[in-house]
Amino acid sequence: MTGVPASASGGSGAQPVRGGKLGAAAVNQASLWNVANLLTMVRLLLVPGFVMLLLGNGGYDPAWRSFAWAAFAVAMITDLFDGHLARTYNLVTDFGKIADPIADKAIMGAALICLSWLGDLPWWVTGVILGRELGITLLRFWVIRYGVIPASRGGKMKTLAQGTAVGMYVLALTGPLATLRFWVMAVAVVLTVVTGLDYVKQAVVLRRQGMAEARESAAEAAEEAAK
Repeated sequence: MTGVPASASGGSGAQPVRGGKLGAAAVNQASLWNVANLLTMVRLLLVPGFVMLLLGNGGYDPAWRSFAWAAFAVAMITDLFDGHLARTYNLVTDFGKIADPIADKAIMGAALICLSWLGDLPWWVTGVILGRELGITLLRFWVIRYGVIPASRGGKMKTLAQGTAVGMYVLALTGPLATLRFWVMAVAVVLTVVTGLDYVKQAVVLRRQGMAEARESAAEAAEEAAK
């Protein structure tokens, strides 16, 4: 699915290198319809289906909630694989760069809003998580001219905690499991806040460094022009 014919790579007959990674000639031929993008599209299409299943039969039917959990789990699994496949097999496209984060936020946002609307999850929890995601998106635009802040281990733990907690709330759990999901969500909220503050700190540092480098470059250019 990811291979590129020799004719498409300038007739050189280039083949994928060992391990399945594509050569430089094939990278430029990455199609919109590659497997990574298809997984992202599947995740986007799952959002309305997930909402209908979660709210089906009044939103409190254990069977419908189980189907909704299955859809949510599939979305989370595709989230783990599409980015990895895009990077490993050089399938990064402009569509993927835009659609992947939208799909991530869409499924998580839909789950949180529906759970709060059903009364299963406090609105403030939904507000904290979605507010953090919106704030980080705005920060990315704020510092994008100076560089990109890499994903941290804490950020990955946050994503895992959020996905696990929301998945447990989607299921109609009772007894000890219902108590456990409260604590898992508490951990997710703490990680959400802590990693968000860390991201703000990194963004401020990156912007300051970028501005300092820009001033130094301007001063050097002025000195050269004065000679």
